[in-house]
Amino acid sequence: MFQNKYVRFLTFLVVNFLALGLGVLLMNNGPQTEWYKTLNQAPWTPANWVFGVAWSSIMFCFSFYMTKLSLEYYYLDIKLITLFTVQWFLNVSWNYFFFNQHLTELGLVVITLLWLLIGYFTFNHLKKVKWYTLLIVPYLIWMTIATSLNAYIVFYN
Repeated sequence: MFQNKYVRFLTFLVVNFLALGLGVLLMNNGPQTEWYKTLNQAPWTPANWVFGVAWSSIMFCFSFYMTKLSLEYYYLDIKLITLFTVQWFLNVSWNYFFFNQHLTELGLVVITLLWLLIGYFTFNHLKKVKWYTLLIVPYLIWMTIATSLNAYIVFYN
């Protein structure tokens, strides 16, 4: 069943968008709360609507990337699935720690780990998936921006 590349893509797409949906639920209206609005935020903080567009685009591209990567390895390769799962949990949990619990320092630790993991995905598999790496580059760039936004909040509040 999972040998079909379309089924793999849809599986990754559903799981990735599930992470986004769960993250939104766990953030508990975070960006609209008084707590967040009163934080000293980085001057390069994008408008709120940018986050939804960016994350939707990133997860769509990441689903293609993971599909290609899974075709290069055995689909249920334990290391690949474990790293993908860790990425998923880090992505979802950041919303809870940062927005819901206001644990900005722990959020910075989580987002830094996520950034490192996406960097690992990007550079460790470069030779194997070649130009498909372009599909994960937006994720790495966005994580760099998001990590800097979180760090700014930690250091200036």
